[in-house]
Amino acid sequence: MFKQKLGYLLIWLVVLGAIALYSFVDPITQDSSYHHFADQRNLYSIANYYNVISNLAFLVVGFYGSYIFLFRLKLGYKFAEKRAYQIFYIGVFLVAFGSAYYHLEPSNLTLVWDRLPMTISFMALFSMVIGEYLSSKVGQALLLPLIVCGGISVFYWWFGEIQGHGDLRLYVLVQFVPLILIPIILIFFAKESVQSRGYWMLILAYVLAKFLEYFDASIYQELHFISGHSLKHIVAAIGTYWLLKYQIVQHPKK
Repeated sequence: MFKQKLGYLLIWLVVLGAIALYSFVDPITQDSSYHHFADQRNLYSIANYYNVISNLAFLVVGFYGSYIFLFRLKLGYKFAEKRAYQIFYIGVFLVAFGSAYYHLEPSNLTLVWDRLPMTISFMALFSMVIGEYLSSKVGQALLLPLIVCGGISVFYWWFGEIQGHGDLRLYVLVQFVPLILIPIILIFFAKESVQSRGYWMLILAYVLAKFLEYFDASIYQELHFISGHSLKHIVAAIGTYWLLKYQIVQHPKK
């Protein structure tokens, strides 16, 4: 009981801290250097070939996960409870197209279509974890508001950029607050299970993917044949596959 109370306390501290961060931090603009990736090789008439083609990993995992949750996996949940899982993998599938489109011609305009499906997946994932370990009803109730909030964070930044004063604060919160809260929920509320291990694998893969993204140029200089950003796509997709694999093991197919 004390462990769960401590967990709720930490959740509220993170939420209040996020609100304070948004309130007191100055607007964060999009750095134009973000669009300058280390590997800009063109192959087979495809610009930025490896950053584009590495999104096939998301396409495969997203398609497989969507197929499993839409048609094959019998979770023992009601349809409404399974919806977050379906939306998560559909979002991963759409990430492949949005990210590939962005990397063909990196700009703020194309970046919108990279970030939008990512926020859909982030928010659906957060709803999944809340539904699994805190409250099924709360997880279901928050699914749509979370997705709407994620979409607003992207378009709020984009409309600001159009008018010359873009602000990434809300998008940053949408991406990183769940990344903090999900481990707290897993530590303080989740019992040891196959599926909880899947969530941990996804979190570790995501952290590694951000590391690879940050050292994009350094990794490309060392490896020559592939950049950190291309590896980021592959590693993030592998983490999603591990979550799907553990979900399949946890729940029987039809």
